[in-house]
Amino acid sequence: MNFDLDDEQRDLASAAGDFLRGAASPADARAMLDSDDPAGAEPQPGRAALVSSGFATITVPEDLGGGGGSLLDLAVVAEQAGRVLAGPSFVGYARAAVLLAGDDDRLRALADGSTSYAVVDGDGPTLDAVGADRFLSLRGDDLVCGPGTVTTRAPMDPTRGLGQVSVSDGDVVATDARLRWDHALRVGRVVLAAEGLGTAARALEIGIEYAKERQAFGRAIGSYQAVKHSLVDVYVQIENLRSLVWWAAWAADQAPDELPLAAAAAKGAVSTTLQAAAETLIQVHGGIGFTWEHDAHLFWRRAKVDRFLLGDDVGAFDEVARLALAAAAAVEAESVGAAR
Repeated sequence: MNFDLDDEQRDLASAAGDFLRGAASPADARAMLDSDDPAGAEPQPGRAALVSSGFATITVPEDLGGGGGSLLDLAVVAEQAGRVLAGPSFVGYARAAVLLAGDDDRLRALADGSTSYAVVDGDGPTLDAVGADRFLSLRGDDLVCGPGTVTTRAPMDPTRGLGQVSVSDGDVVATDARLRWDHALRVGRVVLAAEGLGTAARALEIGIEYAKERQAFGRAIGSYQAVKHSLVDVYVQIENLRSLVWWAAWAADQAPDELPLAAAAAKGAVSTTLQAAAETLIQVHGGIGFTWEHDAHLFWRRAKVDRFLLGDDVGAFDEVARLALAAAAAVEAESVGAAR
């Protein structure tokens, strides 16, 4: 099966890339780190610009002010966001669109930007908690929406807006919402993987550009096998991840039975791939790569933080193994039953 993008999706990616490159860059992430209050500064392009562009709310129904598009549409945009370390993340918008399905008033507020939502997963840091108006959380099996208190610390990656959230009593949006919550988590993992794909791809590009220019012993360092092989290894991981991301996004739209496995595989793969890309970027740049002055540490920071968002890679790969074994056992049981 071909999981490549079609012309319309490539055009969407191009348009999103043009917008995001003009609205955000690693320099903005650096400026946040240099700020006296990095946890309180807003990442760029910021919520207002993302909503007004229409890209953030692609998956909100069109009659409620959104784009009425697919998760794959959002994923190709999220990839472009990852390339420039844009913020806030598209993950929160994607999850909120799933969780608020059927609540037209709140979806309209999401689509027009009058209310910004963050999704609280247990006691860990919440993605894009900083600056959010309302928080979505699971209380028992009920989906609840309400205000909350955000506690921030010195961030490793300020563009992620992480904060510890204490959720106040809120309104019940939906009862018996456990399956909806799980689906939203998987959708979020797909979008997070798409952002990581873009970040890893851009890190590799920067490394390749430097390897072509930097001279050592009269030759470009990219001509040495140690450098060349490390870059190629990352390239292979990125292309494998790309296939996983497009498959997972397609599954969310067209084959929901495949989404649990696809989302877990994408989450696990993006964690290891992005870290490998960021570390290779630093290594290829040698001494300058370890300094504050170079942007390599910004990609490394993103990799370290994203590895633990929406679960870690160890848990994701464990989930892949359990789902794959369960599927294999079901096939074997079916074949044995047919033989009898």
